[in-house]
Amino acid sequence: MERVKCLILGAGPAGYTAAIYAARAGLSPVLYEGMEPGGQLVTTTVVENYPGFASGVDAAALMDAMRSQAASFGADIRRGAVTSADLSSRPFGITVDGEKRIEADTLIIATGATAKYLGLPSETRFRGMGVSACATCDGFFYRGKDVAVVGGGDTACEEALYLSNICGKVYMIVRRDVFRASKAMQERVLSASNIEILWNCNTEEVLGDENGVTGARLVRTDGKVFDIKIDGFFLAIGHHPNSELFSKWLETDENGYIVTGGKTSKTTVEGVFAAGDVQDPVYRQAVTAAASGCMAARDAEKFLIEHM
Repeated sequence: MERVKCLILGAGPAGYTAAIYAARAGLSPVLYEGMEPGGQLVTTTVVENYPGFASGVDAAALMDAMRSQAASFGADIRRGAVTSADLSSRPFGITVDGEKRIEADTLIIATGATAKYLGLPSETRFRGMGVSACATCDGFFYRGKDVAVVGGGDTACEEALYLSNICGKVYMIVRRDVFRASKAMQERVLSASNIEILWNCNTEEVLGDENGVTGARLVRTDGKVFDIKIDGFFLAIGHHPNSELFSKWLETDENGYIVTGGKTSKTTVEGVFAAGDVQDPVYRQAVTAAASGCMAARDAEKFLIEHM
């Protein structure tokens, strides 16, 4: 049995930033990277909206730099994924890879959220080559081009409106004959001159070649199949926060996001903090995740000073 002052779960911008701050504060943090080192960010290529990089930065390189920075201050970064948790009392019990048991005086959960995809083989093939789940992250690369957004809720409408200011034309692929979005958001989308709504449609296949996405094959509910020519295919059908292992102990919202108190990273269990996309259903950006990682480490440091 190993005991640590500060255990960090997750290796995206939130986790690595928490490790940087915790290490500099002398908390000797241990970070487990989980199933996807680098987090969702590494599913894209170039990041152009992270501060400090005038020409953008390769996503994998950015995450490697954060990892190296955390390690340089003494953070113990390890491979492995959490398989069970007991947050009923402190120190908290965490099991990694079904075998290793760790007791943690403080716990920072930065396990992120996973974008929902349609499950098409062609969608997987072109992920990062025209298929994206973040218009804010990748929309700039399609300036003046035609794109499609899948979804009919508020998020889809927001993505479509954002892209309409950048792209030549935006198709919205909506599987029903009505939006699920709020009335105000519907009106904004319907009044945009370069957004075309394709009602009662599902995506059958994402089309492309070695250079990336070239189109999408759609099928209407009446059985009619047709193709559209696009350069970008954006999914806006929601995200799934990776919070299941902790939901027994922590308050979550109706969609599974961990609830944090006020302008802090504090969860409903003292000594447990949440950072990044696992507790952020709104912004889901690398820069906001990094900021919340800082908050979590500072909150953990203060907790340890008061309770140890």
